Amino acid sequence: MQLHDARVVLTGASGGIGQEIARALCAAGAQVLAVARHQESLMPLLERYPQNLFWVAADLTLLNDRRKVLAAAEAIDGINLLINAAGVNHFAMLEQLDDNEINAMLSVNVSAPICLTKLLLPLLKQADSAMVVNVGSTYGSIGYPGYASYCASKFALRGFSEALRRELADTRVGVLYVAPRATRTSMNSSAAQALNDALKASVDDPQAVAAAVIHAIAGDRRDLYLGWPERFFVRLNSLLPNLVDRGLRKQLPLIRRLSHTHENEHLKP
Repeated sequence: MQLHDARVVLTGASGGIGQEIARALCAAGAQVLAVARHQESLMPLLERYPQNLFWVAADLTLLNDRRKVLAAAEAIDGINLLINAAGVNHFAMLEQLDDNEINAMLSVNVSAPICLTKLLLPLLKQADSAMVVNVGSTYGSIGYPGYASYCASKFALRGFSEALRRELADTRVGVLYVAPRATRTSMNSSAAQALNDALKASVDDPQAVAAAVIHAIAGDRRDLYLGWPERFFVRLNSLLPNLVDRGLRKQLPLIRRLSHTHENEHLKP
């Protein structure tokens, strides 16, 4: 895809990865409808790219707000790129999560991108060439303790991406699934950061993730898995899951101990 010709709906635009994707797209000359509930963090970019970047206030779990996004897309004569980058995360053992937290995560991470994609597909199909980009996670391929609900949501998004790609195989709409590893954003709690530090896990900057995503879009890729050894572990998990089971079991005491930070954060006034 030629980025300077792109007309984009970008969700999660106020997040760390989303903002960097918006910055890169605007710098390449694309028109971007940045979907976010709040405008404040987008103001510097809106001021820098007034001809390229436009804010759409929306809670994507609500049908009426998704229709606002559709109306904005129609107002710029359609789109040829949808990037579903909105997401939420909790690091906690399953028993520590409230039902409301679980349902909210599934709603934002799964239902919202599926329903928004369905709503915008007619516009995407009108373009000469178009793409849906779903930002998942390494945890969409590896079930990891402390992230059971989050893994469920990202496994679902990966399955949706694969099925949608096959469903649209005889159209001009492609589907790209992106799986970042740990990324330095505000979505990570202090407990999640402590776990990454304790495990000496590599953590990417949002700019690096965004650059890889933009490169994959320009190259019409179908999937993108970031990081080594994460790509190796994804492959290993698909071939020898029992081996991964044993490795992760050794980490359980650490994961359980750090997950209590989630409970303590909830107890703060």
